[in-house]
Amino acid sequence: MNRRSLLSGAVVIAFARKAHSAAELVEIESFGANGKSLGLSRVEKIVKSEAEWRVQLSSLAFEVTRKDGTERAFTGPYWDNHADGIYRCVCCDTALFDSKTKYDSGTGWSSFFAPISKTNVVENADMSFGMRRVAVSCKRCDAHLGHVFTDGPKPTGLRYCINGVTLRFAGRGQA
Repeated sequence: MNRRSLLSGAVVIAFARKAHSAAELVEIESFGANGKSLGLSRVEKIVKSEAEWRVQLSSLAFEVTRKDGTERAFTGPYWDNHADGIYRCVCCDTALFDSKTKYDSGTGWSSFFAPISKTNVVENADMSFGMRRVAVSCKRCDAHLGHVFTDGPKPTGLRYCINGVTLRFAGRGQA
């Protein structure tokens, strides 16, 4: 091994260590299986390569969560689910929605009038397809979840229109 190879390897290792030690922290509100808040905590943001996400997710879940896609209406696993429980991110398991805020919007997508915690979601302007919308993502892993609209029921007037493949449902009291 020559000196140049040795130095190049050392530089790569140093940058890798620095990148790992400088992992971004985000604040998330954790929830128990019963839906009760366990409080706020700072956790590492989850960052994976495209290849790692493809291994973890179904093709459709990858397309929706990592490429800002959309499942067809009335095809998702939870649009007609009326069971009591918590909806978690399919990518990182962060609690996102409580069934107590779910309602039938008639759109064919899971609809909620509020997230389980505003801390756990991020809302950003989405101007794609010539429309002005607000995209909703998971704060911990940046998974695209769907969109939020201002035509929902009381008490918030909001409709979080969420792709079912972005969620994992856990019945209340179950992990």
